[in-house]
Amino acid sequence: MLKQNLILRNPLRQLGYEDDDIIPVGGFGAVLARAGVGKTALLVQFALNTMLRGRRVLHVSLQDPVAKVDLWYRELFRHLAVQYQVGQIRTLWEEILPLRFIMTFKVEGFSAPRLRERLHDLMAQNIFRPDTIILDGLVFDDASPSVLADLKSMSEDLSLRTWFTVHVHRQVQADADGIPKPLLPADDLFDMAMLLVTEGNEMHIRDLKSGRTPSLHPVLILDPATMLIKENVAVAS
Repeated sequence: MLKQNLILRNPLRQLGYEDDDIIPVGGFGAVLARAGVGKTALLVQFALNTMLRGRRVLHVSLQDPVAKVDLWYRELFRHLAVQYQVGQIRTLWEEILPLRFIMTFKVEGFSAPRLRERLHDLMAQNIFRPDTIILDGLVFDDASPSVLADLKSMSEDLSLRTWFTVHVHRQVQADADGIPKPLLPADDLFDMAMLLVTEGNEMHIRDLKSGRTPSLHPVLILDPATMLIKENVAVAS
């Protein structure tokens, strides 16, 4: 009951998506923002919701050690439970924790074949088989389209949903549809892209690829104190 309560309160539903996963099996999603704005926090919230629904998440970090990634999950889960006044936090946390596996790489040592190899080892030994991958810290540059094409093939072969963080600069250029330049070379591979922008003292989450009209296309707000999406707070884009 506690778990179901958190699932039903998923604030991402305010964007109008009937499927909590947002992206399809084999699909790609991206969260774009400047450094330190909240990309990882937002994806950890996606991951926690996935875990609460009984699905497994592989969190791949190219920047932070395991202990730091684990702290993100613990802190955001604690804030989530407090916000929705959910008791028995420890029991629920221990229930969903086996559904998460953290894997780290150095940026220069990362490649799609290496990730596939390590993932195959986990699955072959029945240690962990993910439903969703969070890939945090991949550098989007001239070489990224070929890396992303390999990761896309892996996601489709293994029926995974894959989310990426994408770093953008303050004055980054965008195309006519508002897609920031770092994502443009591989834009066709992505089913979803969300941009985090600072508006005064707030952080707004803009859905860049839904194709919805503005009246049906709300902007969610990220609370800078807890890094959680504010419930029942959205503004028109």
